[in-house]
Amino acid sequence: MSKKLSVSKAIGEALHEEMERDKNVIILGEDMGVMGNVFGITRGFRDEFGADRVIDTPISESGFIGMSVGAAMRGMRPVAELMYNDFMTVCADPILNQAAKMRYMTGGQLTIPMVIRMPMGSGRRNAGQHSQSLENIFCHMPGLKVIAPCSAKDAKGLLKSAIRDNDPVIFMEHKLLYAHKEEIPDGEYTIPIGEAEVKREGTDLTIITWSREVNFALEAAETLAKEGINVEVLDLRTLVPLDWDAIVKSVSKTHNAIVVSEECKRGSYAGEISAQIAEDLFDELDAPVKRVCGLNITSPFSPPLEDVNFPHPEDIVKAVKAVLNK
Repeated sequence: MSKKLSVSKAIGEALHEEMERDKNVIILGEDMGVMGNVFGITRGFRDEFGADRVIDTPISESGFIGMSVGAAMRGMRPVAELMYNDFMTVCADPILNQAAKMRYMTGGQLTIPMVIRMPMGSGRRNAGQHSQSLENIFCHMPGLKVIAPCSAKDAKGLLKSAIRDNDPVIFMEHKLLYAHKEEIPDGEYTIPIGEAEVKREGTDLTIITWSREVNFALEAAETLAKEGINVEVLDLRTLVPLDWDAIVKSVSKTHNAIVVSEECKRGSYAGEISAQIAEDLFDELDAPVKRVCGLNITSPFSPPLEDVNFPHPEDIVKAVKAVLNK
């Protein structure tokens, strides 16, 4: 049995099911309670679960993320939301210096079972302080797990796994995927953290990507197929831990790869993956790995300028042809 659900509804369903399952799960953040989240994801939760478990916080990201770290140390399972991932810059210390390192620095005596949900990405005309893709910062930091789903099915299953995980998890949600609907399994299910998925089989080149760019890669693959170019689309879903075995298997089959993400190209996680492929899979490659990323600029407010600041399907098509010398 299945049902059709949007990504935002799937996230809300995951939160609801986990709060019903485990009384230690709490959610907190700005406008999460009375308003039910700026995107309507937790609407009605406060009436059902109470103000002690659905907590409206002041506009103080450092305060409520720090509080989440403390609650997790005491056995709770907080799910905090930063309204935009850009706001991590004002609460970097509790995320990068406390949550990420606590298990190591206590010799495993303490775990931090917390999730930080982070709406991210560009294309919504939110300008420079609300439109970034900052996964490279979190992936750089040992101690954090990082998830970036592209679909309603994956968002629900991975969020449930993240809430049950005993380590801090950064859960990145592209804002322009929230309204995207698809069939998802009915009832209880989870998706393991750290498993990529081949969204489209192919033989000529592997597109390695995540989040909204998976959908753009699939569009590009359909265009290329009409020209006789058969590409494989590998959705990482989890960025840390990275499913390296899935990358090895796919690149060893197609012998060509591009990595696609919305990040600024300079210093991107796409660059890290490209480097790993170049170091460990050089003998499998027929051509150098190419990155297709955002520009090295602040995200513009102007719609026409913002639209050229992240990769579109035609950019992916162009990159594939360049690698294959078509």
